[in-house]
Amino acid sequence: MKILVIQQKMIGDVLTSSILFRAIREQFPDAELHYLIQSHTLPVVENNPYIDQIIFDRTTAEATNVSLPVFAKYMAEARYDYILDVYSKLGTAFLCLPSSAKSIGYKKWYTQFVYNKTISYLKKPKTNAGLAIENRLRLLQILPGNFPDSFKPKIYLTAEEKNKALQFLREAEVAIEAPIFMIGLLGSASNKTYPLEYLAQLLEVLVQEKPEAQILLNYIPSQKEAVDQFLNVCSAELKAKVFPKVYTANLREFIAVLSHCKALIGNEGGAVNMAKALDVPTFAIFSPWISKEAWALFEDEKNVAVHLSDFKPEYFQKKSNKHIKKETETLYKQFVPDLIKPQLATFLRNLS
Repeated sequence: MKILVIQQKMIGDVLTSSILFRAIREQFPDAELHYLIQSHTLPVVENNPYIDQIIFDRTTAEATNVSLPVFAKYMAEARYDYILDVYSKLGTAFLCLPSSAKSIGYKKWYTQFVYNKTISYLKKPKTNAGLAIENRLRLLQILPGNFPDSFKPKIYLTAEEKNKALQFLREAEVAIEAPIFMIGLLGSASNKTYPLEYLAQLLEVLVQEKPEAQILLNYIPSQKEAVDQFLNVCSAELKAKVFPKVYTANLREFIAVLSHCKALIGNEGGAVNMAKALDVPTFAIFSPWISKEAWALFEDEKNVAVHLSDFKPEYFQKKSNKHIKKETETLYKQFVPDLIKPQLATFLRNLS
């Protein structure tokens, strides 16, 4: 049995969809499992023991970039038995057209005619795994057998990678014996980023609850201006805890450093998903227009998620997501740190 899973775009999506491979492997240990992704997302699935082959979008085995029609023909020649299209958009649906494989995707008016089977998204989660997990596992309906309702994504680091990260931290004069906290400073877009001034105020709780804390910031050099803006609104006490010049050269190295952190605190997004996949506790702040039901994966006292709707549900009643998205900036202003501080304090006290 030869199976292809397709997941494009965001790093967090690629990591989350990797649960399908463990689920399939446990049911079909001899199956040949391939994962079609974009190259920048490789670090979150590198060394995953359940994946036999990773294929980069519109790239042949000879690492040649090709057009979508040529790539579709190339993929059809692989003769898959099943294709699970998690992305389910025009470009990936097109890959299913010339294939003889049985395919499944999500029910969308513009792609549903392509697949042998389509499913609709669940609206309400049945478990604490969250909708992002549950909706992906529903794609397994195309396969024979019974599958669990929940799987947790996992990132696989080597001992060498972890040791190199420790050495990197020591060279940066970060004390390994003291707790290290990673701060998700920025979301993937401005409308997914908690106001920096608010974040600085919120992190005063970290200083109070964990006075020995050392703070790292998740950013890349091109975002240095935002880092400076954040530092400018930090108190002297908070600023003294921050190591602003410590950043890694690539995503895989960031993941290795993250594995040594006590917790990640900050904007919901890919870094939060990575931390969970490393079993690092998380405190995630959701953008007003992002669904907490979908992406608050495995929420418990170790993984806490806060959304403005938790505190001000009246702001969201009878409003479409499109309308809420337009009001994101205004809604963020209402998401004041005092709303969140008690939960952050409890989260920090619960850390072992």
